[in-house]
Amino acid sequence: MKPVLIITHYYPPETGAAANRICHLAEGLAQNDFKVSVATPLPNYPTGKIFEAYKGKNNTKKVENGVEINRLWMYPSNSKNKFVRLFSMLSYSMSLIWFFITTKIPITVIVQSPPLIVAFTCMLFLRKKNRKLILNVSDLWPLAGLELQAIKKGLVYTILEKIEHYNYRNADLILGQSEEIIQHVKGIVPEKACFLYRNFPFFKVPALPKESNHLERKIKLVYAGLLGVAQGILKLCEHIDTSNIEFHIYGTGQEASSITMYLKHTAKKDIFYHGHLSRNELHQELLKYDLTVVPLLNRIYGSVPSKIFEYSKLGLPILYFGGGEGEEIINRFELGWVAEAGNYDAFNSKINRLTLPMLDLEMKQKLHETSNLHFDFNKQLAQLIKIV
Repeated sequence: MKPVLIITHYYPPETGAAANRICHLAEGLAQNDFKVSVATPLPNYPTGKIFEAYKGKNNTKKVENGVEINRLWMYPSNSKNKFVRLFSMLSYSMSLIWFFITTKIPITVIVQSPPLIVAFTCMLFLRKKNRKLILNVSDLWPLAGLELQAIKKGLVYTILEKIEHYNYRNADLILGQSEEIIQHVKGIVPEKACFLYRNFPFFKVPALPKESNHLERKIKLVYAGLLGVAQGILKLCEHIDTSNIEFHIYGTGQEASSITMYLKHTAKKDIFYHGHLSRNELHQELLKYDLTVVPLLNRIYGSVPSKIFEYSKLGLPILYFGGGEGEEIINRFELGWVAEAGNYDAFNSKINRLTLPMLDLEMKQKLHETSNLHFDFNKQLAQLIKIV
């Protein structure tokens, strides 16, 4: 068995695209004759607090689904204060350094980026002859931070950009989740080997509905996922026209309390917040809905929301509201409809032209088949294994 270490900031029982992506990769490699170990912090995302089952522990080691998971101490935080967030990342970096000193590290190491500083720690301390460092880039920081207005151009941005370039130069192979990420990397290190590794889903699909429900009712639109600043769900609630739809929301994050407060005081009666569900529970629940929305408050270069691939597998038509490469994927594979990012009039106009017959079982089945054909996790993994 070929040993491989995966270093990541997120891993289940934490939720979200990043945790799911790395878990699928780890378990997929383990099922293909790799001896996989993972180094990750004690679970704390997205609450910024260590999960109850792990409180009081400095580190843990456990084998789950054929993967050895090393959970390391860190100072958890989801604070808006950038210095507190920096200290949190540095605390995990220090734990990683101790892990590198006290643990036999395999030749092949896959490092998740962002966070940039954690990836930098790995690249700096694991640079050795004959070691293969694979950098898995899921978002383009610091550029994404600039577009999200989380950081501004200046000294901090320049330092982060230098760290980003250092990470690219010291990787032997770079995995990018979008064509835009690959193009960005190639613009900095044109000689570097890159591989497009999409965030394709890997789960057992619940039984799809067997009959359409075309009763006289509103279209049931759903959003499920992180309720963060980038997704802009609070702003969507404020601007959405519910004359033709019900809008249902699942998830947790920074905006959860603001959304709850808004719904308590708004005159709109057809927006519902249902809280957080486990991934399996959520998949079953999503089958009750006619349409899903995948929004980004601002178009983020390099970002392709994983929900596009996950919802297609569930046969759920998508209204995409984020621009960029995600929009191109929706159009190319006919996964639903697109509204110009940030244009709420265009969004509402699109919704008001949809009807229940347009969202029937035939379309749902077609989306499921498209997912199986074009977004196959195992086929992609088999291609990756050839070069790892």
